[in-house]
Amino acid sequence: MGMTITEKILARHAGRDRVVPGENVWVEADVLMTHDVCGPGTIDIFKEKFGAQARVWDREKVVIIPDHYIFTQDPSARRNIEILREFAKEQNIRYFYDVGGPQYKGVCHVGLPEAGHTRPGEVLFGTDSHTCTHGAFGMFATGVGNTDAAFTMGTGKSWVKVPPTMRFVFEGAMPAHLMAKDLILHLIGEIGVDGATYRAMEFAGQAVRDLNIEERMTLCNMAIEAGGKNGVIACDDKTEAFVRQRTSVPFERVENDADATFFSEHVFDVAKIEPTVAAPHSPDRRHSARELKHVRISQAYIGSCTGGKTTDFRRAAEILNGRKVAVRTVIIPATRQVAAALDSEMIDGHTLKQIFQDAGCVFGPPSCAACLGGPPDTFGRINPGDVCVSTTNRNFPGRMGGGKQAQVYLASPLTVAASAIRGAIADPRDYLK
Repeated sequence: MGMTITEKILARHAGRDRVVPGENVWVEADVLMTHDVCGPGTIDIFKEKFGAQARVWDREKVVIIPDHYIFTQDPSARRNIEILREFAKEQNIRYFYDVGGPQYKGVCHVGLPEAGHTRPGEVLFGTDSHTCTHGAFGMFATGVGNTDAAFTMGTGKSWVKVPPTMRFVFEGAMPAHLMAKDLILHLIGEIGVDGATYRAMEFAGQAVRDLNIEERMTLCNMAIEAGGKNGVIACDDKTEAFVRQRTSVPFERVENDADATFFSEHVFDVAKIEPTVAAPHSPDRRHSARELKHVRISQAYIGSCTGGKTTDFRRAAEILNGRKVAVRTVIIPATRQVAAALDSEMIDGHTLKQIFQDAGCVFGPPSCAACLGGPPDTFGRINPGDVCVSTTNRNFPGRMGGGKQAQVYLASPLTVAASAIRGAIADPRDYLK
């Protein structure tokens, strides 16, 4: 009996010929990522369990990227950054992307691929639930808690239960009015936020193959919103070209065996999927954008690991070009590289940044910004009573700030841009040229 992509990667990293879903195995890590929210806690546990003078298992495989609470005067947030700096210096960590430094990246889940840390066939653990983003590169990537991360930091290993694989096939060519965010919100609406609990979610089909790498990252990013252990997309020539441009580290593609066994298979015809919105306060509260046209908004937000990549801004600019927003519209590039693309990429002779400026948008620095909420001075944070349509990935009570009295609607950059113009949730088909 054959194995799936996820099973084959875990088998190789466990030094085994094969593994089966449900069994627990020790696996070797290729990368351990942590950031300013969970890094200090991970470091404390590491030193408590391994000793104050302990060294990390490999200084070139521990990647530290502050990104969440970084442009704030909050003393606790600033202390977290100092802890990371002290630890990186003490351990001589090669890949510490410090805030304000020349190597600063931005959001970890976009910065990791930019720097060549995401490679097909490898295993990546991160102290963030959206680490599953990196399955877009044909690797096993999953979020872990501080204790598990501390153990990996000291040993290079982790104890993993092999997940069964649910396969999601998106058939047909992608319509111009849809993005990966629409696909994943539609899927989560079908199976629920617990529909893939501790299972691998594999994405396949013509529509997925046609997506660029950034859009594939969006699909895998929100696997966790369905309870998935990891998301994964088979490596193809697009993946390989992207990765080889960013690293010289050798890697090996992994594919499903012809006789691989899946827990389940779900097939969607993308021609039948409409621009999709998740209503508060759960990603599975699926509606079409047209169904929610009565919902007035007070803010539109385009950013985060899910919606702050270059492709996201390019598509939003298609809608906003030559138009004005009716509500406060926040633009947060995920990384410095994306911010540079806003100054260089053009539509109709105008840079993306100029299009957004002319439309009346406001800009924040590359970071997670208001996605999680953060201290009161976090840029883009919403207030009690606000109604925000956002490209972020979660809309739980308190997400983006504002507490239970605020509401967050999740949507694609196309839908968010259209809604910003209308001042209410809108279908992008009404604004695409």
